[in-house]
Amino acid sequence: MSRTTGETPGPETDPATSAPAAVRETATGPAAPAAVPKTATGPAAPAAVPKTAMGTSAPAAVPKTGAGPAGLAIVSPAPGPLDRPGLPSPEPAPPTSRLLARAALLTACLSGVAALLGLVRDQSLARLFGAGRDTDAFLVAWTVPEFAATLLIEDGLAFALIPAFSAALARRARGAAGDPVRSLVAGTLPRLALAFAAGGALLALAAPWCVAVLAPGLPDPDLAVDCTRLTASCVLSFGLAGYCSAALRAHRRFLAPAAIYIVHNVAIIAAMYALGGRWGVRSAAVGVAAGGLLMVALQVPSLAAQLRGNGTDPRPAAPAPPLDVPLLASVLLFALCRQSQVLIERFLASGLPAGAISHLNYAQKVAQIPMTLSMMLSTVTFPVVARALADGDTERARGRVERDVSVAARLVLLGTAVVVACAPQLIGLLFQRGAFTARDTAATAGVMRVYALGLLAQTLTGVLVRSYFSAGRATWYPVAAMTAGIAATWGIGVCTAGSRGAVGIAAANAAGITLTAALLLAGTGRRGVPLRAGAVLRGLGRPVGAAAGAAVAGGLVAASAGPAGLAAGAATVTAVFLLLGGAPGVRALAPALRPVRSLPQRLAHALTR
Repeated sequence: MSRTTGETPGPETDPATSAPAAVRETATGPAAPAAVPKTATGPAAPAAVPKTAMGTSAPAAVPKTGAGPAGLAIVSPAPGPLDRPGLPSPEPAPPTSRLLARAALLTACLSGVAALLGLVRDQSLARLFGAGRDTDAFLVAWTVPEFAATLLIEDGLAFALIPAFSAALARRARGAAGDPVRSLVAGTLPRLALAFAAGGALLALAAPWCVAVLAPGLPDPDLAVDCTRLTASCVLSFGLAGYCSAALRAHRRFLAPAAIYIVHNVAIIAAMYALGGRWGVRSAAVGVAAGGLLMVALQVPSLAAQLRGNGTDPRPAAPAPPLDVPLLASVLLFALCRQSQVLIERFLASGLPAGAISHLNYAQKVAQIPMTLSMMLSTVTFPVVARALADGDTERARGRVERDVSVAARLVLLGTAVVVACAPQLIGLLFQRGAFTARDTAATAGVMRVYALGLLAQTLTGVLVRSYFSAGRATWYPVAAMTAGIAATWGIGVCTAGSRGAVGIAAANAAGITLTAALLLAGTGRRGVPLRAGAVLRGLGRPVGAAAGAAVAGGLVAASAGPAGLAAGAATVTAVFLLLGGAPGVRALAPALRPVRSLPQRLAHALTR
């Protein structure tokens, strides 16, 4: 799928640098045509060139080129008279709101497909192996990919690598000798791959000890050890997959990174059905290992194309900056602290009546769906913020983060209102069958409603923490904020678990993450992107009120609508939320509506040409 040339003109570029096509490097450095003034923060721009909406210069009537979202193919213009083979190609101008919206939409769609396949995976595990000692053993081993995904793909390694690749791309755009991106890969990938391999091997050797710590009363520890040794390969495969994802996102390629969990779940499902009769639940662990390899294989061609397609600068490359160990340690420790919330919940629930852990688990999985979808925009724009900071454009970074906070908060508040209003109907539709009774549905729905109270804070934490690590510098403030939240979760959970059960643990989770979000917002001015905290909070007031009113109205309708309660409640929540002003204004929606307005003209053009 290619972008057409009928869009707003942009700079004549391609994915390597952001210099105009008419400006190329000489043998000794960047060359600029006569009467071309140097800008304050970047390469030279031709005089009398109109300014685009994003603040970048663009020659009039020049087709827009460069890297679009999700790996979309972009038509590049013919080389100009000053083009010289062997030098890095120009890089695209800052992406427009339309491009970011498309990339976010594609990422959200693929994440939705992966979530559905994850549900099929869990249902297949239950169908083939039941809910007994075998599945208990596998779920202990499942802790490895669960933590590896957070630490090495999502919230951990990406926070360190995306700013590093963004800085390398900025140096390439400024005409640095050699190719800073290739130099970065050569200087970091071999060392990280060796560290991942060593970590996986160490985990495989220590599997018996790990199983004894995580599940001391497991009926069949040997089976859990076997599964853990198979899933330990995820340390290497997920680490390499996370490296590829970070590099591709920095290059504004989102298709392959968004599809990795699809192939991972497909591999697990296929392995269970193909090998389950012979190997039992170990087949699921084999699928986890095979899926990790597929995650890497899916992204390698795209990354190789990005590294291969930029030519070779004959000048010797500057040595790559050393791997920032403090930065890597800070982001991994933050991700580990955040993921430890799950361990605290399970530990506190282990002393409650049977079923409490399951109720928390099911409630968390369903309630987090709106949070996951609301975070897609931040996943796409994180490289944009990192690149803006690498270029010294703090104002553009701040505007981008504040818009992300506004949009993500509204999306998650709408989802939260639906979850609170329709909790019994949602849980009943998804789980109430077989051994999962109406009593389980009621208990899980009650937990989910309380857990949902922390979804806004979960989303704000995910968006705000990116602003701290976008500059590519180590900062321990997010770790301290997350530690404070974890301490609050533990303290409140210990006090409420005995009297309130799983509901008290869910309330502790919501309170702890809310404290973390508040601390992160308060500290941005000094340590991260300098957000206007007061303006951000004032902007959230109206959507929060709209979500509260919508949840009450939707809950009343859902409870009285009988079998159609879920549909009626969700529709009521949406309508009331929009009427009360929870959605962005017309001006904010204009970029998203522009393709719809132009659809009749494009159809007419296609029919008459």
